[in-house]
Amino acid sequence: MTLPAPSAPDRTPSPEITTRGRFFRRAATAGASLAAGGVVVGGLAAPAASAPSAEQDARTLGFLLELEDLQAAFYADAVKRGALKGDVLEFARVLSEHERDHVDYLRKALGAKARKPATFDFGEATAAQERFVATAVDLEETGLGAYTGAAVNLTPSALRDAAKILSVEARHTAWARDLAGRNPAPKASDDPASEGESRAAIARTAFVKRG
Repeated sequence: MTLPAPSAPDRTPSPEITTRGRFFRRAATAGASLAAGGVVVGGLAAPAASAPSAEQDARTLGFLLELEDLQAAFYADAVKRGALKGDVLEFARVLSEHERDHVDYLRKALGAKARKPATFDFGEATAAQERFVATAVDLEETGLGAYTGAAVNLTPSALRDAAKILSVEARHTAWARDLAGRNPAPKASDDPASEGESRAAIARTAFVKRG
């Protein structure tokens, strides 16, 4: 997936990356218990959108389900293709489980309103370790921006649950950036993204073939 790279400056990898990788791996794995049963949120329109409501919560969850279907399929495909090794393989396995938990929750929460998953083709993005890591960073950065942008559109109860998942998604992003030799936390705050911006980023990947 080739999405816009973060604007923050990257750092040159150092011998400490493996140690940091173990730290982020443990942190993300510990966060898995929060993932099952929590609400993950997707980016919607700008803060000027209508007041939060149950209907708007459903729309947010519906967009998120599309995003989580994509991420779950991406990590599952990467594990299945067998090109990953070591810390990168463990990263893919952990996130594959997390994203499946997110998808399962969202489908249950949406019930009859949940759309069928799209068909995906990841091409060479999951066929080589370096390409996979770069794509994972882009996916996680895009998702995190969408989650951050959705906060003002959620009702208090949905926002409360979303916060549990948002912290795990942030760990995913930091872990992916660390594996890529980038600064895991380059800025003091994250930039929000609207649903339109997130959809445009996803469309540029050409991973979604149907749905």
